Amino acid sequence: MRRFKFRWLMLLGVIAVFGLIITGCGQKKAADKGPLTVATSGTLYPTSYHDQKTNKLTGFDVEVVRAVGKKLGRKVVFKEMNVDGQETAVKTGKADMAANDFSVSPQRKKEFALSTPYKHSFNSIIVRKKDDSGIHSWADIKGKKAAGEAGTNYQRLAKQLGAKTVNHNNVSNDVYLKDVEAGKTDLIMNDYYLQKLALAAVPNNTLKIMPNMYFTTNEDGKGVGILMKKGNTKLQKQVDKALKELKKDGTLKKLSEKYYHADVTKQPHVHISKTFTIK
Repeated sequence: MRRFKFRWLMLLGVIAVFGLIITGCGQKKAADKGPLTVATSGTLYPTSYHDQKTNKLTGFDVEVVRAVGKKLGRKVVFKEMNVDGQETAVKTGKADMAANDFSVSPQRKKEFALSTPYKHSFNSIIVRKKDDSGIHSWADIKGKKAAGEAGTNYQRLAKQLGAKTVNHNNVSNDVYLKDVEAGKTDLIMNDYYLQKLALAAVPNNTLKIMPNMYFTTNEDGKGVGILMKKGNTKLQKQVDKALKELKKDGTLKKLSEKYYHADVTKQPHVHISKTFTIK
């Protein structure tokens, strides 16, 4: 009788362990197919913004991520926050990814797992039309007021060049532009395509992009990509595979032409005035 009980208990133990293994595998599989939480700004036109008519979150990076999620068979849930918040959310696991025109830079490679680049560009400076905001050379930036978001490479460079940095916290493009027009600030450093379309979206503005001061930096890397948590090579490989397929089937080109009116999936051909090393 005792031997029978012992064997019965052993059998129950084996069944319990097997059940835990099955449950664990099921949870892991569910996690792989669960929703992807993606951090973005929701204020950076045309990368991540809200459509004026529908208020729907959209933009080039937003739609690229949605297309990636579709390839992976996973729903995408966006969380809107500033740049520092996006990076922190990925590092702490509160977001699986961040997409907001992030450059695939050497510094970011130390901190994050990065996707292959899906956008290529260069940088520009917005100033007032009437007087170029008093900026006619790189030396003239010293003492001027540069608008941007704290922690970005653009503000770091502006400060390095002697400008007084005026930082905003995740505001829309029109706020930046109005401040330069009003003389509250003098310049905005940012991606050329973003700046060109931001100006076009605000009719009758009195601003322009300096045509002879296009630039790049050591932090620009090889283009724009998606940020993921350092060490998450599984998700990184899945995202890269999806991006490769989206490039091959023409989806990336179609989205870039829709939002940028140009094929930003290719390297641009433009004269670069200067390449800076951000310290």
